[in-house]
Formats: sequence, structure tokens, C-alpha cells
Amino acid sequence: MRVLWEKEVSTDDIVVSPRPIWKCRACPMYGKRPSCPPHVPDWREARDWVSSFKRALLIKFEIDYNNFEAEKRKAILYLLKREEELFKEGKMYAMALFPGSCNLCDDCPFEQGEPCRMPTKVRPSIDAIGIEIGQLVRIDFSESVLYGMVLIE
Repeated sequence: MRVLWEKEVSTDDIVVSPRPIWKCRACPMYGKRPSCPPHVPDWREARDWVSSFKRALLIKFEIDYNNFEAEKRKAILYLLKREEELFKEGKMYAMALFPGSCNLCDDCPFEQGEPCRMPTKVRPSIDAIGIEIGQLVRIDFSESVLYGMVLIE
């Protein structure tokens, strides 16, 4: 995993709608991870929440799709680190958003109906709360990339 870029965006440019959540329903992880619907705020609540921020940090990660789960885990850990750094800079409500379902654990106990091992680290995925990432970046499906976000203030 390699960070290609980080850029600040205005939350006025972030579109939140039900469309990404409908795509989530086709995912095999739907309902299985705590970062996925229906375990996250619905898109209406998320729209209000996102609008309470002024800025967000959008991060583009280059990954090796042959090692997808490990690469995504590195991206998630990077997002959590950036969230912590921003918090230490005084951005009290900084909050990371994952690129897809959480995969912090190799074997997710939540999938088996057990409590999450890392409830203080799990964050919703961008799609799960209805953020239309394609409204912020031009999606090129030939690239091996993931996008993450940290809401800042």
C-alpha cells in the first residue's frame, strides 16, 4: 500500500445519498461487519453528520490487488493513524471512514454473532453511510486503488 495523495475537500462537495448503500446490498459482506449497513447510521443521519463538518481529508491509496486484504488493512490503519494525528492537533471530532468493510481482524468474530474485538477502532465505510465517492474523484477502474476519508472539522 502506498499513499498516492491526500487532499482536503469541502464537505459542501460531499454528496450523501442512498445509492451507495444499495450497492452495499450486493456485497457479500453486507450486514456481516460492524462497518457495514445496517450496523452504521443510515444515509439521512450520515448526511446531517457530514454536513456538521467543514472539511474532510480524502486519501487515495495504491494497492496490490493480489494481496487485497493485507493492503486494505494497511490503508485502514493509515486512516486511523491520520485520525489520531488530527485529534492530537486539536481536531477533536476527526473521524476516519474506511474503504469498504472493516478487516482489522483476520477472523471477524462479529460475523459469528460475537462482539467485535476492536470496537474503538471500527469506523463506517464511505459507501456504507452513502457517500458518493465518484462525485469527488474520477473513478478509473483500471487503477488498483482505494479511497479513504477523514472528516476533520
